[in-house]
Amino acid sequence: MVATVRHHAQPIGGASRRQPIAARGASRMVAKEPLAARLPKPDFGGLASGVKRLGWPLLLLALGVGTYEGAQRLLPYADRPIAKVSVQGELSYISQQAVQERIAPYVSASFFTVDLTGLRTDLERMPWIARAEVRRVWPDQVAITLEEQLPIARWGDGALLNNQGRAFAPREAANYEHLPLLSGPQRAQQQVMQQYQVLSQLLRPLGFSIGSLELREHGSWFISTAQGVDILLGRDHLVDKMRRLASIHDKVLKQQIANIARIDLRYANGLAVAWREPVAPEAAGKALAAPVNRGEQ
Repeated sequence: MVATVRHHAQPIGGASRRQPIAARGASRMVAKEPLAARLPKPDFGGLASGVKRLGWPLLLLALGVGTYEGAQRLLPYADRPIAKVSVQGELSYISQQAVQERIAPYVSASFFTVDLTGLRTDLERMPWIARAEVRRVWPDQVAITLEEQLPIARWGDGALLNNQGRAFAPREAANYEHLPLLSGPQRAQQQVMQQYQVLSQLLRPLGFSIGSLELREHGSWFISTAQGVDILLGRDHLVDKMRRLASIHDKVLKQQIANIARIDLRYANGLAVAWREPVAPEAAGKALAAPVNRGEQ
């Protein structure tokens, strides 16, 4: 009896064993991820930024409230009664006593409660005070600086004009009759003051000083000098007319000035003179440049 032995053939070339093939219809097993890994992660960076943006205003508000509360608690300990009031400024027309009487109602307050605005306003209501400056000086003083009015001329009835052309009415206005009298429309105070200053400088070299200056209704200017000579200027070109007067004055009018009552400059070329006493025709001819083109300017 012959036995037959079969050997299974081995793969050539050392090929690896065949991998088992999954049966059809089998599903792949996938490991499930934890729930926490599948949920979106919170953005803590944006939250921190929002907290910072909101936190600074809250912090500043808390600091402000704290500072206010602290100040309110400490105020009674830091506030003191007014111990000294100093007044600075040269006072020539108003007395120190009058100023002290005006200040007295305010100094009974404490350092922090004194009404500086009310005190300044009350001082500037005094006719002779042009400007007042009031300030606190730590820890218990009030410093006042006063600027007094500088009267330059009288204005109308019972008022004075300062160097800026502003009118004020002190009770003592009647004591200043020696000042020149300026008059005109109420709205023209500064304009009249400016013309007064210009005309005064032009007349001074001729030996004239202004006793009164008037801006009349139709805009014409009239000067009455302290030397008793009236000057009619008309409306326009005042400086040119005064220069014309200066040139003729030095040549011929200066010798006759004591006998001149009025000089009329309302001419385009020349002037007219009204004499106090009759003057011989020869003297009058020498004293005048014949007026031409008569008419107000």
